[in-house]
Amino acid sequence: MNTESNRMEMLQVADAVAREKGINREEVIEAMEFAIQKAGRTRYGLENDIRAYIDRGTGEISLARYREVVAKPEPTFEATQISLQEAQKIDPNHTIGDFIKDPLPPIDFGRVAAQTARQVIIQKVREAERERQYNEFKERIGEIINGAVKRAEFGNVILDLGRAEGLMRREDVIPRENLKVGDRVRAYIMDVRRETNGAQIFLSRTHPRFMAELFKQEVPEIYDGAIEIKAVARDPGSRAKIAVTASDRTLDPVGACVGMRGSRVQAVVGELQGEKIDIILWSADVATFVVNALAPAEVTKVVVEEEENRIEVIVPEDQLSLAIGRRGQNVRLASQLTNLQIDIMTEATETERRAEVINTRSKLFMEALDVDEMIAHLLVAEGFTSPEEIAYASLEELAAIEGFDEDVGRELQNRVKEYLIVEESKLNNRLKELEITDELAQLKGLELNMLVKLGEKNIKTLDDFADLASDEVVEILGSYGIDIEKANTMIMAARAHWFESEDKNASLEKPQNLKDSKKT
Repeated sequence: MNTESNRMEMLQVADAVAREKGINREEVIEAMEFAIQKAGRTRYGLENDIRAYIDRGTGEISLARYREVVAKPEPTFEATQISLQEAQKIDPNHTIGDFIKDPLPPIDFGRVAAQTARQVIIQKVREAERERQYNEFKERIGEIINGAVKRAEFGNVILDLGRAEGLMRREDVIPRENLKVGDRVRAYIMDVRRETNGAQIFLSRTHPRFMAELFKQEVPEIYDGAIEIKAVARDPGSRAKIAVTASDRTLDPVGACVGMRGSRVQAVVGELQGEKIDIILWSADVATFVVNALAPAEVTKVVVEEEENRIEVIVPEDQLSLAIGRRGQNVRLASQLTNLQIDIMTEATETERRAEVINTRSKLFMEALDVDEMIAHLLVAEGFTSPEEIAYASLEELAAIEGFDEDVGRELQNRVKEYLIVEESKLNNRLKELEITDELAQLKGLELNMLVKLGEKNIKTLDDFADLASDEVVEILGSYGIDIEKANTMIMAARAHWFESEDKNASLEKPQNLKDSKKT
C-alpha cells in the first residue's frame, strides 16, 4: 500500500463499491479509514487514540496518535492526554483543549490485520447501504412500486424491488390472487421500518390508497389535480367505491375516471383482479353524498343525525336488498366511504316506527300535562319530544301553534313545572332507596335520572363509577346522550380523588424518609 499504484487502487476500489452499492463514495472511504484505524490501535495499543486519514485525491494514508492537552492528565487516560506543561515544551503556543498529533509509520498489514480490516469495511458498507435503503424508501411511502415475486412463504410474498426486498403479508395480498415466482406485480408502499437486518419495506395490494394511486396513474386529470379523490372504500378482490370531485364545474369527474368506453377504469379493474368499482360523485352535502354512495339503489328519504355520526336511509321495498347488498357489502362500503353509520329501512318500516314514536310521545304529553290526544299530537307535530322542551320554550313559540294562544302556552308551562317537581321528588326518593352516595350524586354531568339508572345497575359510589370502562358507561347512559368522550371525562373526574390520595401519601412519607436518613 506504499506505492503510488496501490494508493490509486484504493480510491478505485472505493469508487467501484460506491457505484455497485449505490452509496456515497465518502462513506466507503470513511469505512476504509475506520478499518486502518482499528488495525493501528491493534498494533500500537488499544489504549491509544489512533486516527487514520486517506487523501481523497492521491489515496495516501496518514496514521497518527492524538493526545489532548489538559491541565493534569488522569491516570486512566495517560495514553490519550498530555499535560499543558509537557505540551508547551513541544510548542509554546499549545493551550488546553488542543490536540498534539504524533505521526506514525504506515502499517504493513499482516494476513490477520488485513482480514479484520476487510470485515470492518464490509460491515460499514452494509450499514451505509441499509441506511440508504431506509431513507430512499421512507420518502416513497404512499407510492406504487414495481417488483418481481422472489418467493412465497405461508401466504406472505417477498418482492424483489431491485436493490431491496419488500414484504407483502397474507392480508395485503388480494384474495384468490395466485402469485408465482417471477411474476411482476405492482404494490403500494405502506410502511418502512428500521430493523436489525436492514430496512423492512411493507407492501400492500389491498390498501384503499393502492386503488387511489392506480387511478392517479390512469387518469391524467387526477395526477394534474383537476380531479380530487375524496374517499376510497374496498372489499379487496370483490368490490370497491371511490368518491371523486372536480375543481372545474365543467369537468365530469366520474366520466373522466371511467374513460372512453371504460378504458381507464378497466385498466384499474384488471390490476385488481376483476374487483368491481363504483365511481361516486362526492358532495359536501352529507345526505346527497350518502345517496350517491348507496348507488345503484334508489333512496326515498334521508334523515341525518350528525351529533351521533349516523344517518337513516329510507328506500322502497324493492330496493332494500340492492341497498344492503350481498352480505351487507353495499351498505358497508357506503358507510366506510362516508364515515357514517348508515341504517337502512323500508318506507313501511319507517312509517310504523314514526307512528310508534308519535304515539309514545303523545302518551307522555297526555300523562304529564293532563291534556287530550289532539293537543298532544299538535305538540309532537311541532317537534317537541319531552315536557322539558315545553318548559324552556317561549310563549310566542307556543302561541304560534295552530289553535293555541299565550294563555294556553302559559297553562301548559305551569303544568310542566308541576310535573317536573313531582318527577324530581320521585327520583330523589328512588335515589334514597338505592342508597346513592352524595359523592356520586355531585359528579359533574350526572343528572337524577342517570343516577337512578346507575343505582339500578348497582353502581352507587364514586369508586363504583371510577372502576367502569368508558364503553360500559356508554352502554348504561348512552340513551341520555353520553358518548365515549363524555364518558372518559366523567370517569377521570371520578378518579381524581385517587391521585389526590397518592400525592398526600407521598408528601407524608417524604419527611419520614428524611428523618430516617438522618438517623442512619
